[in-house]
Formats: sequence, structure tokens, C-alpha cells
Amino acid sequence: MDRYLSEQHLALRARVADFAREAVAPVARELDATSTFPWENVKAMGEMGLLGLPIPEEYGGQGLDYTSYILVVEEMAKVDASHAITISAHTTLGSGPILQFGNEEQKQRYLPWLAKGEVLGGFGLTEPGAGSDSGGTRTRAVRRGDHYVINGSKIFITHAGVGEIFTVTAVTDPDKGTKGISSFVVTKPTIDIPRCEALGMGHRPDIGYMDGVQSGKKEDKMGWRASDTRELLLQDVEVPAENRLGEEGRGFINFMKTLDAGRIGIAALSLGLAEGAFEAALRYTTGREQFGRKVWDFQQVQFPMADMATEIQAARHLTYHAAWLKDQGRPFSTEAAMAKLYASELAMRATLKAIQLMGGAGYSDEYPVERMARDAKVCEIGEGTSEVQRLVIARHLLREELKATAA
Repeated sequence: MDRYLSEQHLALRARVADFAREAVAPVARELDATSTFPWENVKAMGEMGLLGLPIPEEYGGQGLDYTSYILVVEEMAKVDASHAITISAHTTLGSGPILQFGNEEQKQRYLPWLAKGEVLGGFGLTEPGAGSDSGGTRTRAVRRGDHYVINGSKIFITHAGVGEIFTVTAVTDPDKGTKGISSFVVTKPTIDIPRCEALGMGHRPDIGYMDGVQSGKKEDKMGWRASDTRELLLQDVEVPAENRLGEEGRGFINFMKTLDAGRIGIAALSLGLAEGAFEAALRYTTGREQFGRKVWDFQQVQFPMADMATEIQAARHLTYHAAWLKDQGRPFSTEAAMAKLYASELAMRATLKAIQLMGGAGYSDEYPVERMARDAKVCEIGEGTSEVQRLVIARHLLREELKATAA
């Protein structure tokens, strides 16, 4: 990985690995079982600068490259995916649209709070009738003088309860299809005000909350159970015109660009899950005896472990390369789709294989691989299903073929 990683990258990875081992691993099992958001660790991650890694220093961030952010997500996911998705959703989806498409006033106003982890951010795109079909957005924004009135709802929104700053899409011109979708910054108070006030993070009344932005019932999920996922309700929300991100009608295309970057984050999270499962299976099989021999000594164990190691290395190259392209300012959407597709499906294969190799122990919650398997499944769904990634890749192949034919 020398092509992609510097000494600074390696030092950051080691620092995050220490934190994950010392602060996250001891509580991950209980947080998963109780579906509890890890506020204390989120505060610590904010103090470490992990919630603003790729945000420039002038906006309160660390000013690091995207590869640094990817390494943090990967390393955290080796221990717990819920902590990893908290970083990922906050950084790429919550802060990313403001950083990439916001004007200077919007960046100066919102990014310092997000970059320093003073509040959490989220991204409102998915709706009951607009999942993979993001162009089917029904949330409506009507211009009335110097503000918009927004009505609608977003579902499966990470941080919808705990967060305070959100970027959302809404239809401003129903006659223009996806070109009639715009994006906005909306705000609401966290649901955990007493807890946040006691911790000294997560709540900033001076943000200026908007009436009508509310969170719904918390989702009881199969995986990512310590991550906060809810419906985000928008009822007669008066949003100042200056809170529109970019021009009217640019919301859909801008959010698709946001998802391109987010897919590299999900690839990194998936890679971390596969690595975590592999490491758990390796420790178990090299330390346990069956039939008077180490479990590892059987070829039936060695061969699938060799396959897992090979596939993990392939996923690592795909993921790091996509991040490198983004850091270089080069096109990366196809590579992001490839990384996300391969790494997410690998996460499922690797976690299930780890359970099989560990037998009954792997199936119990004594070891983390059963949690990792539950966490891995949503990686094939969120930020574009595997089927959507294949569509993105196939369309790229067709475009390249048509260009070659025309030439």
C-alpha cells in the first residue's frame, strides 16, 4: 500500500486503532445489545478530530486528505461498524454537501460546528417512495418570498434523532423531473439534550432551530444497532432562501455526487468488517484444538482463510484507489461503485465464513463475528444497493464502448 499511504497516514491509523481497541471494543457488545448511541465515544472522537478530517482548517477541520478519512472508517469498522458509520455519515453525508456545494457564508456558519464535533450532521435523501429511485422525491419546497416552505419526510436517516444539522432534497419545480429537485440545510435540536448538555457536545441552541423539523421513532435494526436511524419529518418548515445549497434544480445532481464520495466510505467500512472477521477467525483457528490438532492445521480451514485474505487485499486496493483518485481531483464515480460493490459483498462473505470456521462459538455473541455479519448486510443496501452499483458500472462500460466506437 506504499503507493497510497504516507507516514502520516500510518500514524493516524495507529492512533485510531489504539482508540478502537481501548475505548470501543469493551463497550461494542453492550451498545449493540441495547441499541444505545455511544455519546461518550462520539465526544472523544470529536476531540481527536475524527469528525472533521477532510474539512479544511479554516472551517475548523483537520485539513487532511480523503484517504485519511477512509483509513479512520476502516480501522474503526474492524472493531465496531456503528462507530464507523457515525463518522462516515457525519463526515461525507452531513458535512460533505455543505463543503462541496455551499457558499462561503454557509460554510462559515455550519462547518465549524460539524468539523469540531460540537453537533452531528445528517443527510436526507431517501423517502418511502424514493429509495434506489432517488429521482422519485416527493418532499416539496414552495418558494414564498425570502423563504421556502418544506413538507415531506425522509426515512432511514442516520442521526435523524441525535443530529442537529441536515442537508435534504425537496422538489422546487415538479415539471422538471430530477432537474426540479433542490437541496437545503435544515436544523433541529437533538433528542438527547440533557445528555448532550452534561457532556458538553451535541447541542448548540445558537444554531437557530427551525420549527417543524422533527425526528420519528427509532428504527430497531438488524445491524448498526448503536447507530441512530430514524425518520426525519418536515412539516411546514420555513427555510430561509439563504439555506438553499447551490442553485435551484441542482439538488439531485449534487446529492448524486455526494453519494459517489460516500460509497468510498461504505467500501472502507465494509473492508474493515471483513478484516475484523478475518482477524477473529485467524486468532480462533490458530489457538483452538480439535481432534488433537490445531484447527488451523486442516486444509479445510487454511484454504478459505487464504481466499479471504486474497479478497481483502483486492478490496483494499479498490477502496484506496478510489480514495486516491478523489484526492487527485480525478473522476472516481465508477471506481467508487466498484469498490463499494466488491467490498460490501466481501463483507458478507467474510463474516459468514468466519462464523462457519468458528462453529458454535462464532454463532454466539461471545465473539464479535455474529455482530459483524449483521452489520455487514446493510453495506449491500445503503448508499446504493449492489444492483445500483452494477448499473453505475455498466453505464460506464457502455459510455466507454460508444466513445471507442465513435473514435
